[in-house]
Amino acid sequence: MRIVVTVKYVPDINAERRFEGCRVDRDPSVGTLNELDENAIEAALRILDGLSDDDRAGSEVVALSVAPATGDVALRKAFQMGVDRGVRVTDDALAGSDYFGTAAALAAGVRRLEAEGAPVDLVITGMAALDGLGSVVPALVAAELGRPALTLAKSVSLDGGTLSITRETDEATESMSAPLPAVLSVADTANTPRMPNFKLIMAARSKEIEAWSAADLGLEGAAVGAAGARTEALSAAERPPRPEVELVTDKGEGGAALAAYLIRHELV
Repeated sequence: MRIVVTVKYVPDINAERRFEGCRVDRDPSVGTLNELDENAIEAALRILDGLSDDDRAGSEVVALSVAPATGDVALRKAFQMGVDRGVRVTDDALAGSDYFGTAAALAAGVRRLEAEGAPVDLVITGMAALDGLGSVVPALVAAELGRPALTLAKSVSLDGGTLSITRETDEATESMSAPLPAVLSVADTANTPRMPNFKLIMAARSKEIEAWSAADLGLEGAAVGAAGARTEALSAAERPPRPEVELVTDKGEGGAALAAYLIRHELV
């Protein structure tokens, strides 16, 4: 079995985030693997762990990312968790890609992997990227590849060539299944990502990361990057500072002070 896990290089959610123009400033000193993609990696590894020795022979998990060279830190983390191979799609022509352009690049990467001669049975993603929270790329990749999409899975099982999931909605628990090849996204409640062991951490330092360009994937500039984007950010500004905390000492009139505050700020 061959599984591709899409991984994204994002700013650390605990770091101060900034914009360059209307784009996120991806400072390499605070970049990391998208935390929700760790659940996707774990799901891929568990699927392989559940295969028989015969079925697992020749299997691999490939981490695929659209990122600049500094994004290798995300692929290194994927190696530490147990991924076999890392591929980074890097090209100035991809700068400014929106969800559609990113999905087109990822799907092209999957097709290039299949052109090597072995099919990709499953593409797995996290539920969202923490820098955008769009949650639409899994479905867009599935549409690009013409494959069924099983999204936001809370549990995953594989029986022969059929993939089954359950997922939670606000009103129900849904069970879904689809034949392979397919695209799967997993929720952050689907599993607990494993901790890297020392052997994998050391091996990850020297593992080769393949770099492919837009031309390598047959991507035209009009389909990706800012030129091909269907959305555009018109302005961006820093978060305004928080107002000073207003402390009121209750001397028997605390209720009236609270009511006045709510009315003054139009909160009632």
